[in-house]
Amino acid sequence: MSTTLRGRVVTLTEVGELADGVVSFDGPRLDYVGPATGFGGELPEPPDSPPVILPGLIDVHCHGGGGYGFPETDVAGAVTAANFHRGRGTTTLIASLVSATESELRERIDILGKIVDVGLLAGIHLEGPFISPHRRGAHDPDRILAGDAELLERLVDHGGGRIVSVTIAPETAHFDALAQVLADANVILSLGHTVADYDASVHAVRLGRRVSITHLFNAMPELAHRDANFLTAAMAAAGRGDVVAEVIGDGVHLADGTVRMVFDTIGADNLALITDSMAAAGQPDGRYQLGSLDVVVKDGISRLYDPNGEGAIAGGTATASDVLRRTVFHAGVDLTDAATAACATPARLLGMADEIGSLHPGMRADVLVTDPNLNPVTVYKNGARWNS
Repeated sequence: MSTTLRGRVVTLTEVGELADGVVSFDGPRLDYVGPATGFGGELPEPPDSPPVILPGLIDVHCHGGGGYGFPETDVAGAVTAANFHRGRGTTTLIASLVSATESELRERIDILGKIVDVGLLAGIHLEGPFISPHRRGAHDPDRILAGDAELLERLVDHGGGRIVSVTIAPETAHFDALAQVLADANVILSLGHTVADYDASVHAVRLGRRVSITHLFNAMPELAHRDANFLTAAMAAAGRGDVVAEVIGDGVHLADGTVRMVFDTIGADNLALITDSMAAAGQPDGRYQLGSLDVVVKDGISRLYDPNGEGAIAGGTATASDVLRRTVFHAGVDLTDAATAACATPARLLGMADEIGSLHPGMRADVLVTDPNLNPVTVYKNGARWNS
């Protein structure tokens, strides 16, 4: 069935933004993206309040949603979580795990692999277990392991091409060998959960074939002008375009002003907006799980359960469209720049920029239609309207 959408089109191509544009498709690929005046088919009437038409959002770091978490749920729960995010505009989703034993990770890979194979997930992200216990965030300290290249190779092989990224701290044992395993498998090396010094961080960036920074500013030392450290190296590398830095623009992990600062200094082409969301995304406050750990969500903020005080932040509760909206309306980032970081840059990071992340003829018909306030209205995946 042919679909013709008319509104404010954010193409993320050299065409730029179209105030009165059309996106048309009759199947899994886009047929026309351009001004309404140049469209040869039957035009919808111009709406009084034009919708915003964007490429489908891409989230490369997500632990779950809709009441289910990828590190602990079964196949049905993982499907529910993936459907929850797709229904809110995320047409390409990477499922993130947390530090765990080899047997636990194998089980997770088997479960999530089924969801990858049917197209609901685009791959799996191993966040750990080779990270710093000193910047573990919401990772079980008993499941953080010393660097083991043979173990990593076994996990990557077990994934059968489904593992797309792995977070590793630069100071972990046998880092060079770990990075080589990922390079040989064309898996993204994501640097984070670290206390690495500047020199080790620079070395880590240079060693990777495809490199990202796991949630910039979070689970790493603070920026210190007299003590160059991992964050110093990461921001410089992102500014040069050597890495893509993940940004959790949810107003909890980063202040809105910090989000604006990284867009102004690093630029949208080297930033990927992520959610880092867990099971509680879209759910009420209460008790949840993140892997083997208990989490309490209060006022929409998830923290590890700690009877003696306030626990560490344990993932997010926002959707990718929430993050996009906040980046535009609270951080004050231009919509095209924010959409670049939500779509085009993560598509390039995943090696999929010729398929997704922008709107032009021949691209996959993954499309998000929102109201003028960027609230999702309709989602299309491979040209089919998504009914969650």
